[in-house]
Amino acid sequence: MKYLLLIQTNPAVFEALSEEERNAVFAGHDAFSAELKESGELLGFVALADPSASTTVRVRGGAVDATDGPYVEAKEFLAGYYAVDCETPERAVALAAKVPDAAYTAIEIRPVMAEAGLEM
Repeated sequence: MKYLLLIQTNPAVFEALSEEERNAVFAGHDAFSAELKESGELLGFVALADPSASTTVRVRGGAVDATDGPYVEAKEFLAGYYAVDCETPERAVALAAKVPDAAYTAIEIRPVMAEAGLEM
């Protein structure tokens, strides 16, 4: 089964970490992605820019409205994801627990229902 391990982050929590702790998170991602590659469970991963760099698009009555920034303000936001292919939901939980950010924020596990046109 394919899953997205969605990494939620809170900038205030991350900024409160020491430089050593932040570096450990980054190193942890390197180790985690290497482990997933070795096991054959890694389909891909993405790190996203801060929401302040985003654009939100709405189409109403045929008119396109593109605005800077996220649609809603939130303390936590999606920072990135790992796409994995593993045997059981329990394995997905075990993998999510290994994402370094899980020690500070939350990792949401979302089953992939359909995919088209993308090689993961």
